[in-house]
Amino acid sequence: MNENMVKWVQEGNISIPRALLLYYKDMNINENELVLLLHVISFLEKGNDFPTPTEISSRMTISTSQCTELLRKLIQKGFIKIDDGYSNEGIRFEKYTIEPLWQKLVNEYLLNQNAQQKEQNEKNEMDLYTVFEQEFGRPLSPFECETLALWLDDDRHEPIIIKAALREAVISGKLNFRYIDRILFEWKKNGIKTIEQAKSYGNKFRQNSRHSVRTNSEEETSRPEAVPFYNWLEQ
Repeated sequence: MNENMVKWVQEGNISIPRALLLYYKDMNINENELVLLLHVISFLEKGNDFPTPTEISSRMTISTSQCTELLRKLIQKGFIKIDDGYSNEGIRFEKYTIEPLWQKLVNEYLLNQNAQQKEQNEKNEMDLYTVFEQEFGRPLSPFECETLALWLDDDRHEPIIIKAALREAVISGKLNFRYIDRILFEWKKNGIKTIEQAKSYGNKFRQNSRHSVRTNSEEETSRPEAVPFYNWLEQ
Protein backbone atom coordinates (compact mmCIF):
# COMPACT_ATOMS: atom_id res chain seq x y z
CA MET A 1 0.00 0.00 0.00
CA ASN A 2 1.52 3.33 -1.04
CA GLU A 3 1.81 6.38 1.21
CA ASN A 4 -1.29 8.11 -0.20
CA MET A 5 -3.43 5.05 0.41
CA VAL A 6 -2.16 4.85 3.99
CA LYS A 7 -3.15 8.47 4.59
CA TRP A 8 -6.55 7.83 3.02
CA VAL A 9 -7.17 4.86 5.32
CA GLN A 10 -5.98 6.83 8.34
CA GLU A 11 -8.59 9.50 7.65
CA GLY A 12 -11.12 6.92 8.80
CA ASN A 13 -14.90 7.00 8.47
CA ILE A 14 -17.74 8.64 10.33
CA SER A 15 -20.54 6.58 11.78
CA ILE A 16 -24.10 7.80 11.36
CA PRO A 17 -27.38 5.94 11.75
CA ARG A 18 -29.14 5.15 8.49
CA ALA A 19 -32.27 6.52 10.15
CA LEU A 20 -30.75 10.01 9.91
CA LEU A 21 -30.81 9.79 6.12
CA LEU A 22 -34.32 8.37 6.18
CA TYR A 23 -35.91 10.87 8.53
CA TYR A 24 -33.94 14.14 8.38
CA LYS A 25 -36.60 15.64 6.10
CA ASP A 26 -39.34 14.72 8.57
CA MET A 27 -37.25 16.34 11.31
CA ASN A 28 -37.26 19.63 9.37
CA ILE A 29 -33.55 19.45 8.50
CA ASN A 30 -32.56 20.64 5.03
CA GLU A 31 -29.62 19.37 3.00
CA ASN A 32 -27.24 22.17 3.99
CA GLU A 33 -28.03 21.59 7.65
CA LEU A 34 -27.58 17.85 7.25
CA VAL A 35 -24.14 18.23 5.64
CA LEU A 36 -23.12 20.70 8.34
CA LEU A 37 -24.20 18.21 11.01
CA LEU A 38 -22.13 15.51 9.31
CA HIS A 39 -19.10 17.79 9.38
CA VAL A 40 -19.64 18.55 13.07
CA ILE A 41 -19.83 14.80 13.74
CA SER A 42 -16.61 14.33 11.78
CA PHE A 43 -14.82 17.05 13.75
CA LEU A 44 -16.03 15.59 17.06
CA GLU A 45 -14.83 12.11 16.13
CA LYS A 46 -11.43 13.58 15.26
CA GLY A 47 -11.21 15.22 18.69
CA ASN A 48 -12.14 18.79 17.72
CA ASP A 49 -15.01 19.46 20.14
CA PHE A 50 -15.70 23.03 19.05
CA PRO A 51 -14.92 23.58 15.34
CA THR A 52 -15.28 27.18 14.21
CA PRO A 53 -17.61 28.28 11.40
CA THR A 54 -14.49 28.98 9.34
CA GLU A 55 -13.23 25.42 9.80
CA ILE A 56 -16.62 23.94 8.91
CA SER A 57 -17.34 26.23 5.94
CA SER A 58 -13.91 25.46 4.47
CA ARG A 59 -15.24 21.95 3.79
CA MET A 60 -18.55 23.15 2.37
CA THR A 61 -19.78 25.32 -0.48
CA ILE A 62 -21.11 28.01 1.86
CA SER A 63 -19.48 31.09 3.34
CA THR A 64 -18.41 31.48 6.95
CA SER A 65 -21.36 33.80 7.63
CA GLN A 66 -23.78 31.30 6.13
CA CYS A 67 -22.21 28.56 8.23
CA THR A 68 -22.60 30.70 11.36
CA GLU A 69 -26.28 31.24 10.55
CA LEU A 70 -26.85 27.51 9.99
CA LEU A 71 -25.17 26.67 13.29
CA ARG A 72 -27.37 29.20 15.05
CA LYS A 73 -30.51 27.66 13.51
CA LEU A 74 -29.47 24.13 14.42
CA ILE A 75 -28.88 25.22 18.01
CA GLN A 76 -32.25 27.00 18.10
CA LYS A 77 -34.01 23.93 16.71
CA GLY A 78 -32.36 21.79 19.36
CA PHE A 79 -30.16 19.58 17.20
CA ILE A 80 -26.85 20.88 18.53
CA LYS A 81 -26.08 22.05 22.04
CA ILE A 82 -23.10 23.95 23.42
CA ASP A 83 -21.85 22.43 26.66
CA ASP A 84 -19.07 23.36 29.06
CA GLY A 85 -16.01 21.16 29.28
CA TYR A 86 -12.92 21.24 31.47
CA SER A 87 -9.36 20.32 30.63
CA ASN A 88 -7.08 18.29 32.88
CA GLU A 89 -5.77 21.57 34.21
CA GLY A 90 -9.28 22.67 35.14
CA ILE A 91 -9.55 25.21 32.33
CA ARG A 92 -13.13 25.72 31.16
CA PHE A 93 -13.92 25.48 27.46
CA GLU A 94 -16.97 25.17 25.24
CA LYS A 95 -17.81 22.16 23.13
CA TYR A 96 -20.55 20.98 20.81
CA THR A 97 -22.69 17.98 21.67
CA ILE A 98 -25.06 16.31 19.25
CA GLU A 99 -26.86 14.21 21.86
CA PRO A 100 -30.04 16.26 21.22
CA LEU A 101 -29.87 15.23 17.56
CA TRP A 102 -29.75 11.54 18.45
CA GLN A 103 -32.60 11.91 20.93
CA LYS A 104 -34.78 13.64 18.35
CA LEU A 105 -33.83 10.99 15.80
CA VAL A 106 -34.86 8.20 18.17
CA ASN A 107 -38.19 9.93 18.79
CA GLU A 108 -38.76 10.37 15.06
CA TYR A 109 -37.87 6.74 14.42
CA LEU A 110 -40.32 5.50 17.06
CA LEU A 111 -43.01 7.85 15.74
CA ASN A 112 -42.58 6.48 12.23
CA GLN A 113 -42.53 2.89 13.45
CA ASN A 114 -45.75 3.44 15.39
CA ALA A 115 -47.36 5.06 12.35
CA GLN A 116 -46.32 2.15 10.14
CA GLN A 117 -47.59 -0.35 12.70
CA LYS A 118 -50.91 1.48 12.93
CA GLU A 119 -51.22 1.51 9.15
CA GLN A 120 -50.41 -2.19 8.99
CA ASN A 121 -52.93 -2.98 11.73
CA GLU A 122 -55.63 -1.06 9.86
CA LYS A 123 -54.77 -2.94 6.67
CA ASN A 124 -54.89 -6.27 8.52
CA GLU A 125 -58.28 -5.39 9.98
CA MET A 126 -59.68 -4.49 6.55
CA ASP A 127 -58.27 -7.74 5.14
CA LEU A 128 -59.90 -9.58 8.04
CA TYR A 129 -63.36 -8.24 7.19
CA THR A 130 -62.81 -9.14 3.54
CA VAL A 131 -61.77 -12.72 4.40
CA PHE A 132 -64.84 -13.22 6.59
CA GLU A 133 -67.17 -11.92 3.88
CA GLN A 134 -65.53 -14.21 1.34
CA GLU A 135 -65.94 -17.28 3.58
CA PHE A 136 -69.52 -16.41 4.52
CA GLY A 137 -70.34 -15.52 0.93
CA ARG A 138 -72.17 -12.34 1.93
CA PRO A 139 -71.62 -8.95 3.57
CA LEU A 140 -71.32 -9.12 7.34
CA SER A 141 -74.22 -7.90 9.45
CA PRO A 142 -73.76 -4.92 11.83
CA PHE A 143 -73.75 -7.36 14.77
CA GLU A 144 -71.06 -9.50 13.13
CA CYS A 145 -68.94 -6.40 12.38
CA GLU A 146 -69.29 -5.36 16.02
CA THR A 147 -68.25 -8.84 17.15
CA LEU A 148 -65.13 -8.64 14.97
CA ALA A 149 -64.31 -5.24 16.47
CA LEU A 150 -64.71 -6.65 19.99
CA TRP A 151 -62.34 -9.51 19.21
CA LEU A 152 -59.75 -7.02 18.04
CA ASP A 153 -60.18 -4.15 20.50
CA ASP A 154 -61.48 -5.73 23.71
CA ASP A 155 -60.13 -9.28 23.56
CA ARG A 156 -56.89 -8.17 21.84
CA HIS A 157 -56.84 -11.09 19.42
CA GLU A 158 -54.40 -10.65 16.54
CA PRO A 159 -56.01 -10.67 13.07
CA ILE A 160 -53.95 -13.71 12.10
CA ILE A 161 -55.33 -15.64 15.11
CA ILE A 162 -58.90 -14.66 14.22
CA LYS A 163 -58.28 -15.89 10.66
CA ALA A 164 -56.97 -19.16 12.10
CA ALA A 165 -60.12 -19.54 14.19
CA LEU A 166 -62.19 -18.91 11.06
CA ARG A 167 -60.22 -21.64 9.32
CA GLU A 168 -60.94 -24.04 12.19
CA ALA A 169 -64.64 -23.26 11.91
CA VAL A 170 -64.55 -23.92 8.15
CA ILE A 171 -62.74 -27.24 8.67
CA SER A 172 -65.27 -28.24 11.33
CA GLY A 173 -68.18 -27.31 9.07
CA LYS A 174 -69.57 -24.90 11.67
CA LEU A 175 -69.28 -21.51 10.06
CA ASN A 176 -70.88 -19.15 12.55
CA PHE A 177 -69.67 -16.42 14.85
CA ARG A 178 -70.64 -18.19 18.08
CA TYR A 179 -68.48 -21.16 17.15
CA ILE A 180 -65.53 -18.93 16.19
CA ASP A 181 -65.94 -16.97 19.42
CA ARG A 182 -65.75 -20.23 21.38
CA ILE A 183 -62.55 -21.22 19.56
CA LEU A 184 -60.94 -17.87 20.39
CA PHE A 185 -62.05 -18.19 24.01
CA GLU A 186 -60.47 -21.64 24.35
CA TRP A 187 -57.27 -20.55 22.61
CA LYS A 188 -56.90 -17.54 24.89
CA LYS A 189 -57.58 -19.70 27.95
CA ASN A 190 -54.86 -22.12 26.82
CA GLY A 191 -52.31 -19.43 25.98
CA ILE A 192 -52.52 -19.80 22.20
CA LYS A 193 -50.90 -16.65 20.76
CA THR A 194 -49.24 -17.66 17.49
CA ILE A 195 -50.47 -19.27 14.28
CA GLU A 196 -48.14 -22.23 14.87
CA GLN A 197 -49.62 -22.85 18.33
CA ALA A 198 -53.13 -22.57 16.91
CA LYS A 199 -52.42 -25.12 14.17
CA SER A 200 -50.82 -27.52 16.63
CA TYR A 201 -53.67 -27.17 19.10
CA GLY A 202 -56.25 -27.68 16.36
CA ASN A 203 -54.51 -30.81 15.08
CA LYS A 204 -54.29 -32.28 18.58
CA PHE A 205 -57.96 -31.51 19.19
CA ARG A 206 -59.05 -33.21 15.98
CA GLN A 207 -56.92 -36.26 16.81
CA ASN A 208 -58.48 -36.46 20.28
CA SER A 209 -61.93 -36.04 18.76
CA ARG A 210 -61.39 -38.93 16.34
CA HIS A 211 -60.08 -41.09 19.20
CA SER A 212 -63.06 -40.23 21.38
CA VAL A 213 -65.50 -40.98 18.57
CA ARG A 214 -63.94 -44.41 18.06
CA THR A 215 -64.02 -45.08 21.81
CA ASN A 216 -67.65 -44.03 22.08
CA SER A 217 -68.57 -46.22 19.13
CA GLU A 218 -66.97 -49.25 20.80
CA GLU A 219 -68.69 -48.52 24.12
CA GLU A 220 -72.07 -48.22 22.43
CA THR A 221 -71.85 -51.89 21.44
CA SER A 222 -71.46 -52.97 25.10
CA ARG A 223 -73.60 -50.37 26.90
CA PRO A 224 -77.26 -49.67 26.30
CA GLU A 225 -76.94 -46.02 27.18
CA ALA A 226 -73.65 -44.53 25.95
CA VAL A 227 -72.64 -41.08 27.16
CA PRO A 228 -72.34 -38.75 24.13
CA PHE A 229 -69.01 -37.02 23.44
CA TYR A 230 -68.92 -33.22 23.74
CA ASN A 231 -65.96 -31.30 22.46
CA TRP A 232 -64.93 -27.92 23.85
CA LEU A 233 -66.25 -26.13 20.78
CA GLU A 234 -69.75 -27.61 20.76
CA GLN A 235 -72.49 -25.03 21.07
